[in-house]
Amino acid sequence: MRASDRDRAVIEAVLSDAFAEGRLDRAEYDERSDAALSSRTLGDLMPLVSDLPVARAPRSSIPDEAARAFVQARRQAVWGFLSASLICWAIWVATSFGGDGFHAQFPWPLFVMLGTGLNAGRVMWQKDEIIEEQTRRLEKRERREIERRRLHED
Repeated sequence: MRASDRDRAVIEAVLSDAFAEGRLDRAEYDERSDAALSSRTLGDLMPLVSDLPVARAPRSSIPDEAARAFVQARRQAVWGFLSASLICWAIWVATSFGGDGFHAQFPWPLFVMLGTGLNAGRVMWQKDEIIEEQTRRLEKRERREIERRRLHED
């Protein structure tokens, strides 16, 4: 099975921890890191860390974090729709009362509902695209973090 960037990043994190703990010397760390970064299959990665303990609990996976980001975006879009709509309708009702009772005017809050509803709908309908984009961002951030750690160790 082909290795992903995430797989290589996990192996790189284990190697970095082992080097920081003194389990690997500099030459062995460099050799294993280079092999991890150039590996193509999971079978190439596992021997690089088979003799090393995992020092920290694994972090949540990138797909889980991306799904949580989508849930947060959905929650914000729905809340934006509801709160803006309720406030505008309350203003419309309050300004429709005059000295002689309720006089309905043009329901302008519909425009607010349209605008905020379009955003909420976009978030709902583009779930897969939002999750994929968030996954790319998280993977890019993790690669930068690995490179930063690598530079600090040099």
